Order: sequence, then structure tokens, then C-alpha cells
Amino acid sequence: MGKSLTLSPADQQKLEQWIAAHGTPQQVALRCRIVLATAGGESDVTVSKRLGVNRNTVILWRKRFAVEGLDGLWDIAAGRGRKAKYSIDKIAAIVDATLQSKPAGMTHWSCRTLAENQGVSKSTIHNIWHAHKLQPHRSKTFKLSRDPKFLEKMTDVVGLYLNPPQQALVLCVDEKSQIQALDRTQPGLPLKKGRYGTMAHDYKRNGTTTLFAALETLEGKVVGECYSRHRHQEFLRFLRRIEIEFPGDIPLHLIMDNYGTHKHAKVKTWLKRHPRFVLHFVPTSSIWLNLVERWFGHLDSKAIRRGVFLSVADLQESIQAFLKAWNAAPKPFVWTATVQSIQEKLTRCRQTLEQIQPGCTTPKSRKRKTAV
Repeated sequence: MGKSLTLSPADQQKLEQWIAAHGTPQQVALRCRIVLATAGGESDVTVSKRLGVNRNTVILWRKRFAVEGLDGLWDIAAGRGRKAKYSIDKIAAIVDATLQSKPAGMTHWSCRTLAENQGVSKSTIHNIWHAHKLQPHRSKTFKLSRDPKFLEKMTDVVGLYLNPPQQALVLCVDEKSQIQALDRTQPGLPLKKGRYGTMAHDYKRNGTTTLFAALETLEGKVVGECYSRHRHQEFLRFLRRIEIEFPGDIPLHLIMDNYGTHKHAKVKTWLKRHPRFVLHFVPTSSIWLNLVERWFGHLDSKAIRRGVFLSVADLQESIQAFLKAWNAAPKPFVWTATVQSIQEKLTRCRQTLEQIQPGCTTPKSRKRKTAV
């Protein structure tokens, strides 16, 4: 049990500010947490286990603070390497510039453009971005659903993942349309030491195919079939294929999107004659809720994207080969997100978007009522 520290209100406030500040180096923030923890009465052993550091590290910075105060926490001489060249205010300014501004005529900063703007070296910008996990050159796509029944549909689908019904199977069904059979204009160079595989940037189109697939969530098995089109006729043929693949009277819960083919009148008539098929629709603009989309990503990256296909038949043969290999040792995708965690994340996203553009996340039906 180490000696506890006594902090003044001013010192405690300063330590908490440094921990919360974007520009505080991680090593300094760790030292602040050590001091606050020991001042709170925790033992050296408890602090070391909770923060994941050696007990001697806790003792070192507890004693250093007792002797030198706040200034001692920023002393780099105790460790190896070059001393910090820029102050915390300068680092915070660089972080703020990265997050809050853009270079003239451009969408984002690069290391060189921001270094020139801030009067530092590009390696300094790189190190600060790395320390604060900033990657301005990267971006991801997203879209918030405006479905007025979003919560109801999401709860239904997530419930099937987290608490699947007893004596029933859950299938994620969708179609991957317009898969192109591409033939490169020149042979690619093979993979070798020091060089990754290459392929010609231009290609010749040899037609397209559509893959209908159903992912069985319990074991990860995938039923797939290629068709030249993706109308309700092809969807009905695929439903009959599912019925053959999963025989018996066991209920089949199908998770699908809102594509018109899935709601065609003839499809509804067929489903009435086959009550073991129970449909569950994801909210609009929420295909991320359908696990078969994750499997499509595997198919694309491992069998299609770098493939060379002289015809549609070659493409379909490659897809069937991937299906066979996958089903030989299927791996189920495990859904872990709860309805509450998804709601919290989407609420934060909506709040941010509303600050940028008020009204952009309001469902269309609500907008019309408000206008009236």
C-alpha cells in the first residue's frame, strides 16, 4: 500500500483537463490517471492492475508528483528518446485544424499540406495524427434510414439474431445482381517476394449474372443459385430451392430487404400456400442488418474481384466453386449488437447530422405532416 496523495482542487481540475484534452500525449494522460487514482486512496497494486502498468511505474509517478507537482508529469527526461518539441497548445491547435478546417479548394488535409499550414514538419503531423488516431485520407459510406417503422423492424430482426426461435431456422436472403464477368486485356503478373500480384487496369465485359443466396445463421451454410435476371419469377424458383434444401415442416424465418420482387403479388400468393415461410423485412436503407451481405463481401473479395472470366459460364462456375468450398467448412457470423447499442449509436449520428443540416434525418411522412 503506497502513500496516498493530497490534491488541491486546482490540481485535480488541471489533471482532469489534461486527460480530456485531445492534445495531451498518452504517456502524460496515463501519469495523470495514476496520480488521480492514488489520490483517491487506491493502492499501488490496484492502480497498476486497473491501468495495465507495472507497480514500479505507479510508485515512480506518485513520488515524482509529490516532489515536483504538475510540472513533473511533463518531464520527458525520465524516459528515453528526444524531448517533446511542441507544447500541448500547439498540438491541440494541429488537432483542431485537422478536425475543424479544410485546405483551400480541397476536401481534407494531407500531412504535407497541414505541415505547411502549421509551420511544422510532415513527420510531426504524422506522429500527432497517429497518436490521436486521425486518418483524414480515409472515409466510409453510410445512410440513416427514414423508415417510420425503423425501430419495430430492427427489433424484430435483431431479436432473430440474438434469440432465434426454437425448432425453427433463420435464413438471411438477398440477391447480388449485376455481377460482371470481366476479362483483363492482358495477363497479370504473379505474386512473388517483394511484389504483390498485379492485373491490367482495363478489362472486357463478358456479361453479367445474378446470385440469389440464403445464409443459414446457425451453422453458416449458404444456399446459392445464379440466374440471368432477378425478377419475381427467379425469386419464386429460389424459394422452391430453399424448400428443397430445408425439407420438413420446420418453420423458416427469412430476413430480406424491401426490394419489389420480394413483395410481388405472385410471391405473396405462393407464400400463403407455404405457411412455413415467415418473412421479416429490414428497415429501408438498412441492408447492414442482413448478414448475407457480409457473406457477399467474402465472395466478392475472394472469388470475384481479382478473377478473370471469359464468359458468364466461367463466372457462375467460380461462384459455385466458392459456395462448395464455403459449405465444406461453414463459419456462422455471430451478431453481437443489441437494439439499445444500435439506437445509441444512431442517436449520436442523428444529433451530429442535425447540427450540420437540421431536418435531414426526419422521416418523409413526418415532413409532410409538419408542412401541412
